[in-house]
Order: sequence, then structure tokens, then C-alpha cells
Amino acid sequence: MTTNSLFDKAMFEIYRRAKEEANYNATIFLQMLTETDGLTTAKSLINATKPSLGYTALFMKGRLDLTVEAVVTENKQWAELFTDDEIERAKKRLLDYQYKPKNWIA
Repeated sequence: MTTNSLFDKAMFEIYRRAKEEANYNATIFLQMLTETDGLTTAKSLINATKPSLGYTALFMKGRLDLTVEAVVTENKQWAELFTDDEIERAKKRLLDYQYKPKNWIA
């Protein structure tokens, strides 16, 4: 299985976990995943000028660990899929919301 395919699975997994663990139904995120793929969705969300509604909703629930930004910055497996700037942007967004990472990839 390719890294991209594994990343797609990881993105669908955070959708499932957000629904199950945080009682948050990320319908727009799911629509983005099904219309494109995990990588395109993640890059779109990370490169947006401001956090998505889903990011904000998960922040309000204390579950930023279920965001694309957290998944991308806390797993070395995905580093090759993103530019250094994208990883830094994701880290900054998490830090701006006082997220305490489990471990940064770089």
C-alpha cells in the first residue's frame, strides 16, 4: 500500500474518531475526502488562511488531536507528503490554539 493510500485511511480514521469520540460529525471534511483524497483535503485545510469550522468545533470540544494538523505534525510517516512550510503552518495553527503536541515530527 502506498503512503498516499495509507494517508487516505488515516484521514477517514480521524473522521470516524471525531464522530465517535467527540460526537462531531465532520460532514464537510467527509465530503472533501470523498470528492478528492486525503492528501488534497489535508493540504487544502492546512494552506487555508484561517482554521476550518471543523477545526474550531474540535477546539471547542478539546479534541485538536483529531485535526488534520495534529495528524500531519505528529507522525513522521506523513512528512514526505508535505512541504516544510505546510508542516510549519500546521504546527503554528496548533500552537496558536494552545495545543500540546504528543511529539513533533521535525
